[in-house]
Amino acid sequence: MTARDTIIIGGGHNGLVCATVLAKSGQKVTLVEANQALGGMAAECEFHPGFKTSLAQTLYAMPQSLISELDLCAHGLEISTESLPLVALSPSGAHQTVAARSLNGNKESDIKAYPQYAAMLSKFAGALAPFWERTMPRVGATGLSDLMTFGKLGLKLRMLGKQDMLEFLRVATLPMRDLLDEYFEDDVLKAALCWDALAGSQLAPRSPNQAVLTLLNRRSGKDGGQHAIPKDGMVGLIRALERAAIQAGVTIRTDCPVRSVQVAGDENGQRCTGVELANGEILYSERVVSSADPQTTFLKLVGAAHLEVEFTNRIRRLRTKGYVARVHLALSALPRFEGLDSPSGRLIIAPTMDTIEFAWDAAKYGELPDEPVMEVLIPSLHAPSIAPQGQHVLTANVMYVPHDLKSGWTPEKRDAFLAIIMDKLEAYAPGIRDLVLASELLTPADLAAQYHVTDGHWHHCEPAIDQLLMMRPTYEAAQYATPITGLYLCGAGCHPAGDVSGNPGRNAAKEILS
Repeated sequence: MTARDTIIIGGGHNGLVCATVLAKSGQKVTLVEANQALGGMAAECEFHPGFKTSLAQTLYAMPQSLISELDLCAHGLEISTESLPLVALSPSGAHQTVAARSLNGNKESDIKAYPQYAAMLSKFAGALAPFWERTMPRVGATGLSDLMTFGKLGLKLRMLGKQDMLEFLRVATLPMRDLLDEYFEDDVLKAALCWDALAGSQLAPRSPNQAVLTLLNRRSGKDGGQHAIPKDGMVGLIRALERAAIQAGVTIRTDCPVRSVQVAGDENGQRCTGVELANGEILYSERVVSSADPQTTFLKLVGAAHLEVEFTNRIRRLRTKGYVARVHLALSALPRFEGLDSPSGRLIIAPTMDTIEFAWDAAKYGELPDEPVMEVLIPSLHAPSIAPQGQHVLTANVMYVPHDLKSGWTPEKRDAFLAIIMDKLEAYAPGIRDLVLASELLTPADLAAQYHVTDGHWHHCEPAIDQLLMMRPTYEAAQYATPITGLYLCGAGCHPAGDVSGNPGRNAAKEILS
């Protein structure tokens, strides 16, 4: 029997962060990853000989404090100093470019309004930033630490000043459509500005709930949440995290899927004792920390037999359906987008907020949108090593593509949908079809299988208001600890949700060490 303090299930960025923080504190940590490569959704994959990419391809949500704490730059992380502009592509060719504080737009009123809008978001994101990086107390908690967290949150908001505090409380739960209609006139611009609040979720511009909170969370990362691509792509981040983990003393085992979490019970209750691997090997430990999604962790690895019925029912009811498909294109040359000098930014194809709304409405009923909306990126412009010299990788996140397609994901349906996406790209970049050497469409069902995440949801479960903050993923598991002693969560299904921030992993480690 090998003596170890902690086993981490899953070698995505949160698992690596959690393992490193625990190991740096002196714990003996073993991390097991089902796939051959570390990184989870940020892992690099080759979809055509010489052409590589990762599902998560930009760094924007990770706080500088975490990068510094793990000394990732010393471990080889190189982040571009130039952020990627957001480009609202217009069918007419009158595109608009959004930078951190400025807008190159079509309407003078929008150009004047954008700095005010950006400043408002930055102010509110700054007020909330510390609370994404700590455990949110349980509802009704009365401990000193819990009361201090609530008190600091109240103080942060109060320090905004009365007018800004009231404005924050007003806009925090607004639908994105209402918020953007207050500031801007141009439909193409408003549709593009919706994107970072909605991407990866089951929400549309008119949806009430928490889209503004999601946007503020994403803007709390390094450089105000501006997107950048590390040198060599996201694999550069994963390599730096791996090196930091190894230096801290973490034992890493890849190609090592877990069959079950081992649970023993006695008169004092149930306790996690380790994991059983798919090959039958049992690893024992004082605790297990799972970066897998909550349904996988509790329903597949632990099993309902070890859980209370009420808790199991809440886990089963989590909203986990993925709504994002991914397209990869291997291109023989750089495509030319009409009206753009260079396609080096994040290109949003969504002519209006109604276009987004209609796509969402189709997905809600298990159907494909007639007019897909997407975010297009050519990461090889910033990380040349992911494609052969002179050639390029194009990726597209296509929103509102249902995991459970009503007619089923047949080969014919996949080919037809890819053809629709190519038609849309051809409309903005004439001739792009002639450049395609290979293509790949990954549906939410494909993402579920490839990345071992229930229903292919980016965030493991929907970041809805009833599945956020001190309720994420559900009570009795919302502070990283679970109903089983010695079993913890540290993945995107925890506070503060998905994106490549590392906050769930670090928060879980700190909770274990407290």
